[in-house]
Amino acid sequence: MEKKCAFVTIIGRPSVGKSTLLNKMCGEKVAIVSNVPQTTRNAIRGIVNRDEGQLIFVDTPGRHSSAKKMNKKLMEVSERSLAESDLVLYVLDASRAPGLEEEEVASLLAQNELELSDKTIIAINKTDAPNADLNRAKEFLSLKLPMIASENIHAISAVTGDGIEELLCALYAIAPEGEPLYGDEYYTDQEAGFRIAEIIREQAINRLRQELPHSLYVEIADMELKENNVWVRAFILVERESQKGMVVGKGGEMIKKIRLASLKELKKIFEWKIDLDLRVKTSKDWRHSDHKLKKIIEQK
Repeated sequence: MEKKCAFVTIIGRPSVGKSTLLNKMCGEKVAIVSNVPQTTRNAIRGIVNRDEGQLIFVDTPGRHSSAKKMNKKLMEVSERSLAESDLVLYVLDASRAPGLEEEEVASLLAQNELELSDKTIIAINKTDAPNADLNRAKEFLSLKLPMIASENIHAISAVTGDGIEELLCALYAIAPEGEPLYGDEYYTDQEAGFRIAEIIREQAINRLRQELPHSLYVEIADMELKENNVWVRAFILVERESQKGMVVGKGGEMIKKIRLASLKELKKIFEWKIDLDLRVKTSKDWRHSDHKLKKIIEQK
């Protein structure tokens, strides 16, 4: 049997569980996870290797309707990935009624009906939630994307793993033939510095106020590898001086919690011993800077 190989773009509105699903399919932590909408800012690649071949998943930022410069850049990331993909995995949330954002995602797919109808698989996620309504999600799909065959719509739970095997089988079934692009040992192609920065950002946004997570990013200033030890100096950057105190916390308590939680997560990913020097500084109005946004979004 010929091997399969395909790039699969994961698309959906914010907070439908795309990153959790990617991690579950890959069997490793590839993408950071948070309840904060639009946590994902880059095209994150996760790789699944099986006897059938290789699927290279690209987790994209959640599609959100906003005229802000940063959101426009994030939408460019998802649209570019969509255009370059072999397959599309559209993820919906069974626990929430489809709204404007869901309609916009469906409209984007419907615009490319001829191209996407034969290469799109749909996953209705969070079917384990108490308020999940699978029929509501299916009715929305039949109305907005009638070209997608019912056998290509799967009910899943990215948390419990229910339906994941059937979902992967469906993707492999329609994947084109091709030689693998990565070795069997790869589950992501992200560089170590990017993964470290993302883990720090995850731990920071999960501990800070609702608005502050969108105002920060993480920069690796220096990284040295000596045998099995890695020394990292990283900065959490915020937009205003007043925000620095929130990140540092009283007596440095908050940044200490972020640092220790980051090290705990990094220990699960890397075999090296990591020494982390974590600091905070200001990068004024970085979300309005084309240069800084380009640098942040294109890193991997």
